[in-house]
Amino acid sequence: MESERDLPSSRRSSTLDRAVWKELTLYGKFEQVVALVLAFAIALVIAAAMVDLARELVGGLWAEAGAKDPFHVLFGKIMTVLIALELNHTIIDVAKRTAHVVQVRTVLLVALLAVARKFIILDLKATTPSAVFALGFSVVALTAAYWGLRRWGDDHE
Repeated sequence: MESERDLPSSRRSSTLDRAVWKELTLYGKFEQVVALVLAFAIALVIAAAMVDLARELVGGLWAEAGAKDPFHVLFGKIMTVLIALELNHTIIDVAKRTAHVVQVRTVLLVALLAVARKFIILDLKATTPSAVFALGFSVVALTAAYWGLRRWGDDHE
C-alpha cells in the first residue's frame, strides 16, 4: 500500500484536501465554497478585463487626437487586471487553507494599488484639488496602516 508521502503531489494534495474537508465545520465548508465561487467569478472578470485590454491595445493606441489619452486608458486597464489578479490570489489562498482569513496586509496593498490606478487614470483638468488631496491622504493613511501592521506583525511573530 502506498503511503501518503509516496503519492504524486497532485494526488497527495487532493487526498489531504478530502481529509481536511471532512474535519471542517459547516461554516468552514461554507467559507470554502464561497471562496471558490469568488475565485471563479474574479477569474471571469480577469478574462473579460484581458479581452478589453487586448481590444485597447489593438485599436485604442491609434485613436483620434481628440479622444482621451490612450496611454492613461491603457495603463488603467493594466492596473485593473493587476488588482484583480492580486485579489484572486488572496481568495485562492483562503480556498487552499494557507490563510484562514483574507490577510489585512494584502487588502491594504490591493487598496494601495487601486488608489495608484486612480492616480494613473486621473484627468487633472477635470479633478478638483480637494479630490487630489483626498486621494493623497488615502495613500498616506493606507501606507501608515500597512507600516503599522508590518511593524506590529514583526514584533509579534
